Amino acid sequence: MKSFIVVICCMAFCSFLPLTDGKTFVKENFRFASVQLKNMLVDADKSPNIFPKTIDAKGKMHATNLYDWTTGFFPGSLWLAAESLHDKALENKAIEWTNRLEPLQYFTQHHDLGFMMYCSYGNAYRLTGNKAYRDILIQSAKSLCTRFNKTAGSIKSWNKFVSWHGNKTYDFPVIIDNMMNLELLFFASKQTGDPIYKEIAIKHAETTMKYQIRDDYSSYHVVCYDTLTGKMVGRETAQGYADNSTWSRGQAWGIYGFTMVYRETKDPKYLKTAMGMADWYLNANSLPKDKVPYWDFNMGDTAYHPGKNSHAFQHPQPYRDASAAAITASALFELANYAGAKSKWYQAQAIAILESLASPAYRATEGSDANFLLKHSVGSIAHGVEIDVPLIYADYYFLEALQRYQKILGK
Repeated sequence: MKSFIVVICCMAFCSFLPLTDGKTFVKENFRFASVQLKNMLVDADKSPNIFPKTIDAKGKMHATNLYDWTTGFFPGSLWLAAESLHDKALENKAIEWTNRLEPLQYFTQHHDLGFMMYCSYGNAYRLTGNKAYRDILIQSAKSLCTRFNKTAGSIKSWNKFVSWHGNKTYDFPVIIDNMMNLELLFFASKQTGDPIYKEIAIKHAETTMKYQIRDDYSSYHVVCYDTLTGKMVGRETAQGYADNSTWSRGQAWGIYGFTMVYRETKDPKYLKTAMGMADWYLNANSLPKDKVPYWDFNMGDTAYHPGKNSHAFQHPQPYRDASAAAITASALFELANYAGAKSKWYQAQAIAILESLASPAYRATEGSDANFLLKHSVGSIAHGVEIDVPLIYADYYFLEALQRYQKILGK
């Protein structure tokens, strides 16, 4: 009888142990990524002027043209996988797909040059030291700076924003996503010795912190400014549930962005903001146990009201957003480097998120989902597009988070 009890107790105890250690976990997920990326390249190479983004209604790869904000994530994913796997074939493809973005160094029509160029050329320069990549990044930073308005103290995101309420069109919208583009500017100042790029980045971060982050460290998606007076004239949402709700991916962009700004400035106010936003995310009552959030933390709550033209009314289902989780996991691994007594907790949360994303609930099976890595992301329910599908940027930040975990574990 005693031996039976011992066996049962052992089985119960063992069920709480991880199935694999960290190194095995990372190795297996990069192996899977290699299979998927190489399969995706077979399709992508057939149309070299378009870039993988998501899947269509038939489950086939849907790609986009050069000027979409997501074009840097596919070459960036190739770079990350090539680096961790020491795979020369993937590196050659990363070079090929990165070079296709070269015309974007002069692009000025929206703010996403950081995503487009730093995820691609930034990784390329970091890994190769090729000065041609550096020069393209510096020119990209110059192009991004053309969208900075000194009076508003911000980099303009979109050329205009039409309210979901149907009553306003804003001429100077700034979205929380824009924090992610500042890393390109810090890079340019370090490389050139010209402080103007860093100054613009810091001013934008200060303005964002003042107007876009609430007292409880949740975030507004879109804040609009009057460029004649510099006054804030609107706080709304574009991709979230309601103006006063917290869009999950927006909160993730904020955690990541302010962590990065702290790294570049060592100004404690940015660390405080990053930690506050991370704590809000991780402690949110609506965050599921697996730490992969619903697409908006407040979706479906009767205290929050979408604009009359938003498609949120048509999609009441509680869709998850794996992209928000992947971005947050990557951010938390870096935040753990600066968080003092909370470092181990942030790292543990990042690992838990990664383990959820790598589970069958979110990770695709080999050869499925048009060879993307993760399922169950949301582009914009408010616009009625990219709902419960794979998204290339979810894959990129999943790989970046894996790589950051790998570096902690040691190769």
